[in-house]
Amino acid sequence: MISGPTLRLGNGQPIARSDLPRVSVAEFREQVVLSVEHGARLDALFGIPLSDKVLQIVAVLADAESGEFALTSTGVRDNYPAITPDCVQAHWFEREIAEQWAVTPKGHPWHKPIRFHRAYRPGRDAWGRDALAPIVPGVTDFFRVEGEEIHEVAVGPVHAGVIEPGHFRFQCHGERVLHLEVALGYQHRGIERALVTQPHPRILPYVETLAGDTTIGHTTAYCQAVEALADCTVPARADVIRGLALELERLANHVGDLGALAGDVGYLPTLSFCGRLRGEFLNMSALICGSRFGRSLVRPGGVSFDIEPSRAEELLARLTKVMRDVKGAVNLLWETPSVLARFEDTGFVSQKMAAELGLVGPAARASGLERDARFDFSTGIFRMAQIPVSTWQSGDVFARAWVRWLEIQRSAAFIGEQLRALPDGPLRSAYANLAPERLVVSMVEGWRGEICHVAITDGIGRLAHYKIVDPSFHNWMGLAMAMRNQEISDFPLCNKSFNLSYCGHDL
Repeated sequence: MISGPTLRLGNGQPIARSDLPRVSVAEFREQVVLSVEHGARLDALFGIPLSDKVLQIVAVLADAESGEFALTSTGVRDNYPAITPDCVQAHWFEREIAEQWAVTPKGHPWHKPIRFHRAYRPGRDAWGRDALAPIVPGVTDFFRVEGEEIHEVAVGPVHAGVIEPGHFRFQCHGERVLHLEVALGYQHRGIERALVTQPHPRILPYVETLAGDTTIGHTTAYCQAVEALADCTVPARADVIRGLALELERLANHVGDLGALAGDVGYLPTLSFCGRLRGEFLNMSALICGSRFGRSLVRPGGVSFDIEPSRAEELLARLTKVMRDVKGAVNLLWETPSVLARFEDTGFVSQKMAAELGLVGPAARASGLERDARFDFSTGIFRMAQIPVSTWQSGDVFARAWVRWLEIQRSAAFIGEQLRALPDGPLRSAYANLAPERLVVSMVEGWRGEICHVAITDGIGRLAHYKIVDPSFHNWMGLAMAMRNQEISDFPLCNKSFNLSYCGHDL
C-alpha cells in the first residue's frame, strides 16, 4: 500500500518527466515512511541536480500487491531531515546521496561515505574533507563496542582467494560476534555516470559487466528501459530466449553457490560435483551465444543469437543430463547430518527483520517473504509463463540453500518447457531515438534478486540520468544482521549463503 500523492506506473512504462510529483520535504519523508510501514519497499532513492543549489531527491516505491511502482520527489538544498531513523531501508541510499551530491541527511545515525569518492558537485563535500587531500577507500571511523573483554577483528579488503575486495570489521566478545560492519567502495568505477551520454560502443559492455556474474539480468533491465523509451516492442521469440538465458544464469550461480556452501563446511563431494556442474550451465549459455556469461546476447530490440531446432535439442539433452547429476550432488547435502548441523540455525534473519531491511531475492524468500519480480512485476516471457515463487520460513543458512535448490528445479523445468515450444518470428525489432523528457523504471529478477534501473532522458532524447540498484545494495545489511550473536568462524558460511556482489554495489 502506497501512502500519499504519488505517480504510479508499471514495470517498463515510460512517463513524462514533468508528471513526476514534487512535494515538500516533510510530505516526501512522510510518504516514504508510511508507504514502507504499509508494506511497500523503497526500491530506489537518488538525487538529480536541478541547479547548483537545488537537488531533486526521487523515491521509487515498489508495491508488489498492485504490481506497480509509485514515484514521488522533493527538492533540497544543503541538508534535509534524514528518513533513515524512521525507515531503515533508506540507510545506504541516504549515505550514497550525501556522498554523490554533498547534501547532508540531518539525523542520519551513521553518516559516513559509502564508496569513497568526491562529490559530483565541484567544491562541495558532505563531510568537510580537504578538496586536495586524497580519498582512500575504507579509511573512515568504524563502529566500536567498548569493554575490557571486547576485541576487534578486521578482515580484508584483500582476501585469500580469487575474490573482489571488501572490508569486514567485527566487534567480538570471545568467539561471539556482537556487530559486523561492512565497508565497500574499492570497486567503484563510476558506471552510472558513464551511461549518461550519447550512445557509444562501450555502453553495452559497461552494462554487461556491472556485476560480471549477472550479465543477462543487468543487460535485460537496461534494454527494457531503452526499449520503453523508444517505444520498441520485443518479438516473442526474443522474449523467450531472454528468459531462457536469465534462468540459465540463475542455474549456474545457484549450483555454484550450493557447491561453495558445501566447501565452507568441509563437505567435498558436493563441492567437487557442483564446481563442474556450474561449468556445464555456463557452457550451455556459450552454446547459445558464444559467451559463457551470456555477453553479446541481449541487445536493445531483442537478441543477437537464435536457438535453431538442432541447438534446442542439444540444449535439452544437456539440461536433462546435467540436472540428473545436480540432483545427485545436491541431495547429498540434505542426506548428511553433519552438513545440516552446520546449516540449520546458523545466520538467522527473521521475517520481520528481512521486511524492515527490504531484503530481496533468495535472501528474502528464505525468510518467508514472497518477493519475486518475475511474479510481482512481470515482463517479457514471464507475463505468460509464471515460475512458482520458492520460499522457506527458517531464515537461516539452510533456508538460503534450500530456496536455491527449489529455484534450480523450477528454473530447469521452465527452460525445458520453453525450449520445446519456441515461437516463430524475428529476433529483433528496430527502434528509433529515445523519447525526450521521459522517465522509466525497469525491473528484472536476477539470480540474487531484484535489479532496478531508472532511466531519464533530456530534452533531445539523450540519457540525462541513470540509476542502478543491484540486489546486493539491499542485502549487505542482511548479512550484517545474520552475523549478530554468531561465532566468528561462521562468517564464511553466512557470507556465502548471501553471496553478494562487491562490484554490483560499487557502481
